[in-house]
Order: sequence, then C-alpha cells, then structure tokens
Amino acid sequence: MLEPPTKQLFCYLYSMRLMLTCFMFMMCLSLSGQQFSHRKISRILKKIPVFDQAHIALSVEPLNTSKPKAIYQGAHYMTPASNTKLLTFLAAVQNFDSLPALYYKEQDSIMHFKATGYPLLFHPFYPDPELASFFNQNYSWQYHPPESSINSQGSGWSWDDYSYYFAAESSPFPIYGNTTQLIFTTNNQPVLTPKTFESTLVLDTLVQKFHRERFKNHFYINPRKLSANDTLYRPFMTSDSLFVRLLKDRIKLPVAWKKNSYSISKWNVLYSRQEDLLYKALLQDSDNGIAEALLNMISQKTFDKMDVQKTIDTLSNQWKSWLPDPVEWVDGSGVSRYNMITPRSLVAVLKNIYDEIGWENVKTYFPKSSASGTLKSYDLKGVYAKTGTLRHNHSLSGYWVSTHGNVYVFSIMANHFTAPTEEIRRGIRKLLGEFQKKIK
Repeated sequence: MLEPPTKQLFCYLYSMRLMLTCFMFMMCLSLSGQQFSHRKISRILKKIPVFDQAHIALSVEPLNTSKPKAIYQGAHYMTPASNTKLLTFLAAVQNFDSLPALYYKEQDSIMHFKATGYPLLFHPFYPDPELASFFNQNYSWQYHPPESSINSQGSGWSWDDYSYYFAAESSPFPIYGNTTQLIFTTNNQPVLTPKTFESTLVLDTLVQKFHRERFKNHFYINPRKLSANDTLYRPFMTSDSLFVRLLKDRIKLPVAWKKNSYSISKWNVLYSRQEDLLYKALLQDSDNGIAEALLNMISQKTFDKMDVQKTIDTLSNQWKSWLPDPVEWVDGSGVSRYNMITPRSLVAVLKNIYDEIGWENVKTYFPKSSASGTLKSYDLKGVYAKTGTLRHNHSLSGYWVSTHGNVYVFSIMANHFTAPTEEIRRGIRKLLGEFQKKIK
C-alpha cells in the first residue's frame, strides 16, 4: 500500500507548478509584448559610437495597439525641436475643415478686411494666387487688426537668430512671409522684394553678404561677397502700420487701418484652396513661419483673438485624456528650447494624426525617406516621418511600413550630443534599421 504524500513532497510539487505557471506567463508576455528589451536596446546603442555621450529616448508601437515593440526611456522628457510641429499639425486638422484665408465685408464702397492669421499672402515660396487676386480688386481698403497678444518672436527663441529666415517674426497678417528677398543680378545690381525697403538699403563692405540691423528695418549688403543670381532672405520687423504700407505699395490702391472691427456686424470668409501646399510646407519643408501662423489661426477661430499661450493651454487640456505624459509646449514651430515632450507622447500624437487624416494623407503630407522634404537623406524603406533639429538635438518621429505590410509608429530622440548632426542621423538610421529587420 502506497504511503500518502509527505508535506515536503506536496510543497515541492506545488512550487514546481507555480514556477511552471510563471514561466508560461512570462513566455506569453514576451511573445505578445516587446520584441526589444531595455537590455537589448542598450546593446544596440553601444554598437553606435556616436550615441555614447548623447541622451537617447525612443518608443515603437504598432499603429493599432498600445503594446510597445520597443521602448527605451520612453517616459523621459526630451527637446523635440521641429517635432513640435506634429502637435501644431494635429491641432490644425482637428480645428479646420477648410483653412480661412481672410475675413472681409464690403460696406459703404469700402472693402473691409481682417486677418485670420493665414500666412500665404505674397509668400516667396508658397504663394496663394487666389488671395493675391482678391486684393487686386479696385476698392478702397480698410484693415481691421484682430485683437492680439502675439510676441513677434516666441518664448525661448534664441535672440541672435533674428536675421535668419527660419526665425521670421510672427504677426496677425504675415505678408511676403515676413521676409525681405534679395536677388543679386548678373549686372551686380541688388533687387529687393518688397521694394518698400529699397530706400533703406546701404552698401557696406564690412558685413556678411546681406544683413539687417537688430532693431530696425535697415538693410546692408556687401557686393564683394555676393555672386550673380545669389538669392538671400532676411526677416523684417513687423507691425500693423508696416503691413498696411507694404500692402498699399503692392496693390497701388488706398489702404487704411482701423484698430477695431465693431462696425462690422458679420464677416464673410474667403477660404484657402492651398491646404496641401501649406501642410506640406509645415511637415516636408519644416517652415517655422507656417507653423506659428497655424497656431494663430486656431487661436483666432477659437477665441476671436490671437493668444498662443491660451490656445496651447486649451489644446493640452483637451488632449490630456490620451497623452501618456503632459507636454511642455510653448510655440508652434519648435524653435524654442523650452518645449519638452516624451517619445511615448509623440507616438500618441502620431496615432491621433492618423485617426484624423488617414493613411493616404499621411503619405501625402509627411516626408518620405529617400524621396522628399527633410527625409531625402534618410535611406530607409517605407518611412514617413518628421525630423526635428536644433543645435545638439535631433529627433525622428513618424510611421514605417514593415516588409509584411504592418504599420508601426515610432519616435527616436537624441539630445545633448556634440557630434555633427549628420553622424547622429546615420546613427538613427542604423538604430531604426535594426528595429525594421526584427519587427515584421
């Protein structure tokens, strides 16, 4: 007759069963969850020497689930640079079915008009022919500036960037992209657009090519350092009075301005037909002026006032239910170093962009690797993504289509490096390539 099991044997069998259950659970978790552990990602990063002294954070998820395939410091706050434009783009597509280019109302033989924030009037790179044609009508014009608390340069912008196109000032009604264009002709003659500034142009052999004074719209050129057909851009200082003057000089018609619009009961709206052009300028060309203008447009539509901080606070509050981490967000373009966001929050933003516009529009608006926009130098397969670059900071966030046709959303952020940015780009390409090889 068999002896009943001893207490020790019972405990042993129970512990073995418990260990087996835990093992099976961990195996299932491994198969259904991350394919790249923190340790495995660390090993890959160590094989990319350019990352040795950089701060790296990343998150990779399937488009249709929230289970990460790879995450490394994904909850760490990073400087996003132009990845901030992803927030601006999401806000725009959520707020606009059509982009309002102008408020207008004909009254007492005067064409009254008011800014929406729309940035394409006489723009040097992204012109809107319909808006330009609207101002060719033979009226006396009266401009009504909207209520605005816009700062010409965003909080946290570097003061010494004032002379570069990418730091063009923000204003209620941008004109010429708020920049002056210089073309140095084959006859060694400078041609300025807008021509209004020609009277301020001075020849100076001590400046670098084309220069503007810090606090005045006075311009200087050095012919000795210019070549035939050189085309250069410098932002000008904006104001309502200057806007009116520039418009008057362009259309050759009377333009006045009035500080309030209370005499207009109901504005008509001229809608833009340049939506694709504007969104491609934002995402493919990473145009900062376009980004800042979009936030102004959202603010004007929402509050009948241009107040960027109020707009950002409102959007952040609306999104807090799905953002993994709150965003530190201060401008539309990402020029400010005060912006901070986590990779897993950028992934959430990208998923919401997809939900708003669909895959075909993702492919239309986002840069494509090796093909368009800021991704021409990224030789990766099936990647549609936005770059973000400030000195010592570079990020890449977007989508990729795997060899099996699955779509993944990712954000890879590198901060506080001293290596050349091109080397960091190569490092990100190598890292993302490792994920693409394993994640099907």
